[in-house]
Amino acid sequence: MNNNYILISNYYNAHRDELLAYVSSRLQGSNFAEDIVHDVFLKLLTTDKMISEVTLPALVYTIANNLIISYYRRHTCHIEAEHFIRYSFTGTASAESLLSMHEIIERLEHSLTRLPENCREIYRLHIYNGMKVSEISQQLDEGYKSVEHRLGFARKAIRRYLQRYA
Repeated sequence: MNNNYILISNYYNAHRDELLAYVSSRLQGSNFAEDIVHDVFLKLLTTDKMISEVTLPALVYTIANNLIISYYRRHTCHIEAEHFIRYSFTGTASAESLLSMHEIIERLEHSLTRLPENCREIYRLHIYNGMKVSEISQQLDEGYKSVEHRLGFARKAIRRYLQRYA
């Protein structure tokens, strides 16, 4: 059994609730706190770097802080995108004239059907799963530049399609 695994497992058993309280306080009690804590330990278990008892606490909180920042970045992007799409479709920000999210997602999905399958898959991984180009590249076992190019192509095509309804 890997020494890192034992060290991380012991730390998890002793400090999981403490880390969960820390993350929950930063996310104002969001349901995603459990997911972030889970991801912290998953990242630790899959790292190939050396971990010691001295460095582990700092590493845990650094990873947690980075995941919290990523959560807020994605959350902010989703809110901004939602407002942009609603404003684009309606031309106004009044509550009475806003399209429902169901209609927006329906139009987005319809526009995705017009893309080549490899672009569609990359776009979905990026938008729905919040994955970065490097993560998509690794998951699909494809070159970084190829994934970046197809994501750019998909974004432009989706924007053009959605602007026709504006």
